[in-house]
Amino acid sequence: MNVFKFRVIVDTEADVFRDIEMATDATFLALHEAILRAFEWEEGEMASFYLSNEDWDKGQEIPLMDMGMPEESGTGISMSTTALRDLISRPDEKLIYVYDFFRMWCFYIELQTVSKAKPGILYPRVALAFGESPDYASKEVDLLGGLPDLDDLGNLGEPAKPATASNTRTGDPEIDQYLDDLENEGGGENFESLDDLDEFI
Repeated sequence: MNVFKFRVIVDTEADVFRDIEMATDATFLALHEAILRAFEWEEGEMASFYLSNEDWDKGQEIPLMDMGMPEESGTGISMSTTALRDLISRPDEKLIYVYDFFRMWCFYIELQTVSKAKPGILYPRVALAFGESPDYASKEVDLLGGLPDLDDLGNLGEPAKPATASNTRTGDPEIDQYLDDLENEGGGENFESLDDLDEFI
């Protein structure tokens, strides 16, 4: 049996990586599970591998589940149906692994060696661990995915008002803007402070 040794680097400010050895006929699903175990994370989120290159561009996707997108073979591709050796074979080949598409944890994977399995060793296994694994929940969920702030959508193209005595009522820019909006929508009623809202509500 032949064995791949992958260096798996998590995208954090600190240098943190794991060298993981896998049988070449193992599936991408087994590599997915091995990475989560190596970094002591729980399973349960969506994930994908992407074939990559020297510039770490995303190429062909290998999703956790068959997404119903036929490949040349006429069947969908997924981690459970694709062996590692089907898509990679030579040292220096690269993969990108994304875990949890809301938190967007990204791992950079490089195939380091292809060798014969050592007698008495069970695979997959972590051959080397460097750095402390980050806390999975330390990265915030980004539901907007880089979209503009919803509060700004109604004011696109409008210059921001300077903070002056006339438009700073509460000291909180969001509340002040809310009061301005109510004046505009309510036919010109003047609200000088939050106390003035009692009658309006």
